Amino acid sequence: MITRYALFEGHVNEGQTEAFRAAVLAEVLPKWKAFPGALAVRVCFTNERDDGAPELPLVLAISYPDRAAVDVALASPVRAEAKAATEAVMSRFFTGRIHHHITEAHDHVL
Repeated sequence: MITRYALFEGHVNEGQTEAFRAAVLAEVLPKWKAFPGALAVRVCFTNERDDGAPELPLVLAISYPDRAAVDVALASPVRAEAKAATEAVMSRFFTGRIHHHITEAHDHVL
């Protein structure tokens, strides 16, 4: 399985954490869920972090069956819609940068 992560590195505006989370779930999550070929979408909000660790108030993980499916999703019109929705929410609540990482999972369920 291939997972594309979006790491939101920065901070949510003071006093806006709950509004930020609600906006992500209401306005952006439906777009992320619409990516063709997506098997799972996981939205993770950070509650705590180690001392000195970078602030990542949001981590998004979208899993696909293979790299070809990732390429189809990234080339789809849904990507532009998702990007616009993401930018709209981030411009209201978030200061920082977003970077993406594509990973290959080797699950070992216990």
